[in-house]
Amino acid sequence: MKLAIAYLSLLVFPLMCGGNPDNTVYETAVTEEATAPAMIDDKAASGNFEAQTEQKIIKESNLRYETQDLDATYQQIIASVKKNKAYVQSDAEGKDYNSLYRTITVRIPNANFDAFLADVGKGVAYFDRKEISAQDVTAEFIDIEARLKAKKTLEARYLELLSKATKVSEILEIEKELSVIREEIEAKEGQLKYLQNRVSLSTVTIEFYKKVADADNATVSYGTKMWNAVKSGWNGISSFFIGLLHIWPFILILVAVIFIIRKKLKKKNV
Repeated sequence: MKLAIAYLSLLVFPLMCGGNPDNTVYETAVTEEATAPAMIDDKAASGNFEAQTEQKIIKESNLRYETQDLDATYQQIIASVKKNKAYVQSDAEGKDYNSLYRTITVRIPNANFDAFLADVGKGVAYFDRKEISAQDVTAEFIDIEARLKAKKTLEARYLELLSKATKVSEILEIEKELSVIREEIEAKEGQLKYLQNRVSLSTVTIEFYKKVADADNATVSYGTKMWNAVKSGWNGISSFFIGLLHIWPFILILVAVIFIIRKKLKKKNV
């Protein structure tokens, strides 16, 4: 109410005193910018805080466990995804030195978070890792909403001042301020959408794996290893002689050179 009275006074007083209405518009814009944000932010924040009752919780979970059947486990997860109206955000699989693994990231409606974890955990003897976190962002959500509302209210008042401005300098100044305010509004809207997305859809990352035997060690007996060593040695000798066959002309030349040198040495000794 005080802001409205101040606003009307600034508009009406110069007219009563015979002042220039154009200057009034510009002065009003400056006054609005200086006084409105703090007053609007406080009122909007308190009003929204009273109206806001629902908590905003970001839920996340990381699971890792062993399975005996990768495909069956994957089908179980996909069935739970469909059942709980979720979707797969990413899916990767691979192999390390002793296991096959698959990692799936699921985005799921917040209300179905617990039910989804229960479905996924069926048949799991134990989890190598089971992490569940819940981050309360209610205060941050309310603060952004309040500031966004305040910025939009301020934008509306600047637009009102713009419609009454007559001088080019005043119009340019008000439009400059409006540009800044609109950028701030877009930034706040982006933050709000990001938070809303994380609140409405929880994130669950599931890594499951199956151990596999090392083909070079676990599945080969000691006797077989000895026989493999013998064969490897024989293969080495064979490879050596095969290699000599490839360079036989050089060997003949070397033998001939050695023979000539020895013959000359014998003649000198005689």
